[in-house]
Amino acid sequence: MLLSVRGVARRYGRVVALAPTTLEVHAGEAVALIGPNGAGKSTLLAILAGALEPSEGDVAAGDHESPQVGWVPQRPAHYARLTPRENLELFARLENVDDPAERADRFIRALELPDDGRLTAHLSAGNQQRLNLAIALLSRPDVLLLDEPTASLDPRQRRRLWKVASQVRERDGAVVFATQNLEELEQFATRVVVLLDGAVVFEGSLEDFRHAPEADVFA
Repeated sequence: MLLSVRGVARRYGRVVALAPTTLEVHAGEAVALIGPNGAGKSTLLAILAGALEPSEGDVAAGDHESPQVGWVPQRPAHYARLTPRENLELFARLENVDDPAERADRFIRALELPDDGRLTAHLSAGNQQRLNLAIALLSRPDVLLLDEPTASLDPRQRRRLWKVASQVRERDGAVVFATQNLEELEQFATRVVVLLDGAVVFEGSLEDFRHAPEADVFA
């Protein structure tokens, strides 16, 4: 096991964004979080990433003492007044990555990011999202968290993103991703977690999900 959450919940006053939830993330798997908008998917991912404190419960490391976590939120997580290369080199230095320039160059090529001097503020939504992914991958995370990562990407960009993200699983890491794209669910998930109104209503294998009533969550 790489990571677990035990009874984590998040409330904003009387509003329950996430009911007490327990989840384990294991090496080599891809966990899909699905559900309609407002179901609690982004809240759970932010708690897993350490970007949001739970109102109760805790996040614990598994077999790794402190697994490296990479997070790709829906919103831009970089500096608008820097170029993609400058962003990557800056975050690589912050992560104490050896040879930040080489690592930045690698991800610019791998994700076909613009390298023509444009500031990230002037990039398309798709390019900004791929830059988010590159930043999350700089430190070779054990767990990669993706919050609807392909919502602004064209089909070719989606294929490239999943090819790069799948490399985390191939080195015995794990991917946890929120999606409303059932095609991506079928292609990449090994386990499915369905959330409705902030609560987990189903957790199981992809095969079990196909035969569960919760498979109609988007019907």
